[in-house]
Amino acid sequence: MRPRRGAGASDPVPLDALPTWEEWTDDLRAVLDAVGSQRTAIYAELDAGPVAMIYAATHPERTSALILDNTSARYAQAEDYLEGFSAEAVEESAEWFRATWGTEEFVARTFPSMANDPAFLRWRAKLMRATATPRTAEAQYRYIFGFDVRSVLSTIAVPTLVLHRSNFSRVPIQHGRYLADHIPNARFMEVAGGDAWFFTKDAEEVLDEVAESLTGMRPPAAPDRMLATVLLSDIAGSTKWAAQLGDRSWRALLDAHYQILQEELDRFGGREIVTTGDGLFATFTSPARAISCALAMRDAIRTLGIEIRIGLHTGEVEVDGADLAGIAVHIGARVAAAAQPGEVLVSRTVADLVAGSGIPFRDRGVHRLKGVPGRWQLYAVDK
Repeated sequence: MRPRRGAGASDPVPLDALPTWEEWTDDLRAVLDAVGSQRTAIYAELDAGPVAMIYAATHPERTSALILDNTSARYAQAEDYLEGFSAEAVEESAEWFRATWGTEEFVARTFPSMANDPAFLRWRAKLMRATATPRTAEAQYRYIFGFDVRSVLSTIAVPTLVLHRSNFSRVPIQHGRYLADHIPNARFMEVAGGDAWFFTKDAEEVLDEVAESLTGMRPPAAPDRMLATVLLSDIAGSTKWAAQLGDRSWRALLDAHYQILQEELDRFGGREIVTTGDGLFATFTSPARAISCALAMRDAIRTLGIEIRIGLHTGEVEVDGADLAGIAVHIGARVAAAAQPGEVLVSRTVADLVAGSGIPFRDRGVHRLKGVPGRWQLYAVDK
């Protein structure tokens, strides 16, 4: 939950007349009324936390649970709140917001686990620029740093879970511990790392804790087998390219190649499993999306002056943590090895699953796949 009049696509609000916490809380109530919600579990992160605390305290009959993420009841230091930031630190932070808002520098500082992921930095910085200008961000955060909702903590009577990163520099963990100590019967969970939000590192652990908090039980363990469409790719003539370019230029080409592939994976909802040398292994829940992604990868990579070969197969895979294995993966790899430069080659299983979709195929005949029993009918995507 991040309600904020004056941010994102909402109408602008004069910076000298920003809403109070109470008015932001009324905005939340108005939204819940509009969607017909009678009783709501609220997940609030960062500066939205005080709004959620006030709402839960004043509307306990409409709040089933409260989950607070990297937030605080008060940000600035006081005689009875040494956990807060000094006046100098508040000023420095506000100025830093204005100087770096919407930049990759800001994102890297607030999501350190993603600091080496260029695609994430670009996406997040672009999203920030869409939510507010640097001047608006500075004004709102100066305003936020001046509020104090500690007085409502003891009146919160709904089940509360406080989540906090162990090394989040923008809101240190002592703020979260204070909340857990002052909200009756609140549970506290410390999560490793320094990212601002929990959709990056350790997301599964946090989701399990949230699910248990809301339902009284953890989700069932992930199945050790699942159906997936596997995509495997490699650069055609990679040995020749490496010898021709030399180590440094070849490494730069590989990096640019992987960046393009990752952007297309993100666009089509694929999941990267591993990269090895010049190869990529990814999975999809939909064979049609996998084909669309493969074609987009093939076309986009040509801007680098190279060709890739891509193989697709759908089958049951074995789940081992973040890794996938099994005969379906081996088949996908052998299909990729049989592809020509610039070709997207699929097994008959994939072609059968997307029958009626309008995707054109060209019969590439029956093949023996190394290490895989039987004979396999393969098809090239004819686009």
